[in-house]
Amino acid sequence: MQTLSSLGVGLLLAVLVIFLLLAANFQSMKLAFVVLSTIPAVVCGVIFILLITGTTLNVQSFMGAIMAIGVAVANAILLVIFAEEYRRAGNTSSVAAIHGTQTRMRPILMTSMAMIAGMIPMARGIGEGAQQTAPLGRAVIGWVVVCYRCDSADPASGVFHGPRARWSEIAVTGS
Repeated sequence: MQTLSSLGVGLLLAVLVIFLLLAANFQSMKLAFVVLSTIPAVVCGVIFILLITGTTLNVQSFMGAIMAIGVAVANAILLVIFAEEYRRAGNTSSVAAIHGTQTRMRPILMTSMAMIAGMIPMARGIGEGAQQTAPLGRAVIGWVVVCYRCDSADPASGVFHGPRARWSEIAVTGS
C-alpha cells in the first residue's frame, strides 16, 4: 500500500510540474489546463478496463496508467499546438480546432493502434510469469479503447459534439 501511495504522490507531482512547464511554454494557463484535461479520461479508461478484466490496482497497472497519461498528454499537446498555429494564421477558433484535429488525428490513431497491438501479448498474460505484467498491458489498452471510443482523448474533438464545443475554443484561443 505504501508503494501505491508513493506512486500516487509521484504522479501528482509530475502532473503539477508538467502543468507549470506547459503554462510557461504556451504562455497560457488555460491551454495548459486543456492539455491536462485529458487525464480524467485516461483514468476512467484504466479503471474501466481493470474492472472489466477483474484486475486489481497494483504497481504494474499503476505504471500502465502513468504511461497512458504520458501518451495522452503528448497527443493533446500536438493537437493544441497545431490548432493554435492555424488560429494565429488568421482563422477562427472553430476552424483551427477542426483543422488541428484533422491534421493530427491520423498519426495519433496510428500510434494508438500500434500501442494496442504491442500490448495485447502482455495483456493476455500467457506464459511463465506473464500474469505479473498483464495489468500494465491491460491498463494501456483500456485507456486507448475507452478514450477513443468515447471521443474524449483530444480536446479539439469537442467541436463536433455540441456542449463540449467550448473546450475547443479554449484550447485554441486560450480564453
